[in-house]
Amino acid sequence: MLHEIAEATRGFLNLLDDGQRAVAVRSMSDDGLRTRWSYLPGRRPGLVYGDLTRDQRKGVHRLLSCVLSPHAYAQAAAVMALEDVLDDREGGRRDRNQGDFWTVLLGEPGDEPWGWRVEGHHLSVSVVVADGRVSATPLFLGAQPARTTYRGHTVLQPLRLEEELARELLDRMGRTARGLAVVSDTAPPDILTGNSPRVGDLEPAGVTPAQLDRESRGLLVGLVRYYLDRLHSDLADEEFDALDLERLHFAWQGSAKRGEGHYYRIQGPELLIEYDNTAYNANHAHAVWRRRSGDFGEDLLAAHRASVRHE
Repeated sequence: MLHEIAEATRGFLNLLDDGQRAVAVRSMSDDGLRTRWSYLPGRRPGLVYGDLTRDQRKGVHRLLSCVLSPHAYAQAAAVMALEDVLDDREGGRRDRNQGDFWTVLLGEPGDEPWGWRVEGHHLSVSVVVADGRVSATPLFLGAQPARTTYRGHTVLQPLRLEEELARELLDRMGRTARGLAVVSDTAPPDILTGNSPRVGDLEPAGVTPAQLDRESRGLLVGLVRYYLDRLHSDLADEEFDALDLERLHFAWQGSAKRGEGHYYRIQGPELLIEYDNTAYNANHAHAVWRRRSGDFGEDLLAAHRASVRHE
């Protein structure tokens, strides 16, 4: 996997001229840049997708597809395309465009460590490589409109399983467990961690695996696995094997009725998953997977710095 990521990154770099390289390539030692992320619209450091040539745009997509699983890459491509749909719905007043996504490189393959980020409205994929290991969180996907319909039938819903798998878990668990899982009748207006560079001390809430029956425990683990499977299988397997599944908490806030605002989160010692769909009549979804000590490669970089000091 690491070889494919490095090759895709070199391939993208080889498509850039000297001026583009100067804009695209920054230093991994710039911690402020590395951890400054956002899923909101706006300009970012790096090269903007809309100004790239056809081959360069394909190079950006190759970066995404070499890290994301096929289904998550399809979600990311749909999220980017939805910017034009949203712009049309808004009558163009905010001048949105699927070209408004930025790519920034933090060092280059051959440097140690190195990485990159592809980011724009409703998409943020951060990759850090150090000592042969890969970190790829936070991993954020959002969608507006979250669901496009025709006569009551869904035509497009990029984050459908993020909602449906959680609803199935909530529906299948018993009344007692559901009473523990639903911690509030009101959903927050957005994911609680927002664009924070750190997860922080978010109090675990809701129901634990020990309080669920066997089927519901399996559904909870399956929902977690679905988020981790946004990455290619070998990266996802490594992340999954590191989890303490018995210490998970699942919490739901807001309405359980379809079409009404709702939020859930799954927490473990290192894991945080948040999903929110409240704005625009619950047609604006955000979903993020984060690692408490590993976002932006913090754990990998700490281990790398320690090894360098002891050489």
